[in-house]
Amino acid sequence: MSVLVDKKSKIIVQGFTGSEGTFHAEQMIAYGTNIVGGVTPGKGGQTHLEKPVFNTVDKAVEKVGADTSIIFVPPAFAADAILEAAEAGIKVIIAITEGIPVKDMVKVKEYLASKDCVLIGPNCPGVISPGQAKVGIMPGFVFKEGKIGIVSKSGTLTYEAADQVVKAGMGVSTAIGIGGDPIIGTTTQQAVEMLMNDPQTEGIVMIGEIGGDLEAKAAKWVQEYGTKPVVGFIAGQTAPKGRKMGHAGAIVGGKDDTAEAKMRILRECGITVADSPAEIGEKMKEAINVLA
Repeated sequence: MSVLVDKKSKIIVQGFTGSEGTFHAEQMIAYGTNIVGGVTPGKGGQTHLEKPVFNTVDKAVEKVGADTSIIFVPPAFAADAILEAAEAGIKVIIAITEGIPVKDMVKVKEYLASKDCVLIGPNCPGVISPGQAKVGIMPGFVFKEGKIGIVSKSGTLTYEAADQVVKAGMGVSTAIGIGGDPIIGTTTQQAVEMLMNDPQTEGIVMIGEIGGDLEAKAAKWVQEYGTKPVVGFIAGQTAPKGRKMGHAGAIVGGKDDTAEAKMRILRECGITVADSPAEIGEKMKEAINVLA
């Protein structure tokens, strides 16, 4: 079983005919992902990569039954693209776009609260369920089928964690790159809950970074409700206070925002903490074997 996306997902690409949308759509199709079409205003009725192009998401839902969308739309228009997808009834919206203004995301977050959909991102690598569907920009060959779920703010560390898990003799059920912006659709806790509730996921890797309290909230949820082993890693252990590191949301604002403080909270909540990404696979393997 997979979380969020699988072989049955009917996926459209918003920003389909642009350079980024084209490149990554080709990669997703080559992986075996069920791309059923795309949206580019003004190009409806055309075909692209042998798939139909629609002017609106609503028309894509009507004509090909789209239920999932991946967004490669420039930052100034990306928030509207998310709103359009939600309004059209898309259930899973994956926003890859980086640099969406915070004020735009505030409006998006408020609007989506009343909608029956899940937003992953923005500024994220997407979601992959190996052997089922790759809806994102990650290198598919790194991910092998298995029973370890991954939740990460970082794209690069998502790939590294998958590689470590595979090298340790395990594989990945679903990897969710939630994004590193200050305002994102799905939190660390929400993603962990999805994987905790997935019967085919036996363990979870949770990768966070400095800034914010998403990891602390997730850790406290795991302490109270968790039923599977969780291995955590926090990036930014050498980051100077007050300086943004990589992601817009990765900035230390208080004493609990540091990597050291987050690692302490994770340990206090019963999560196995890896001090280095290179330890993730072996730590997960040990945690799984303890329960065997």
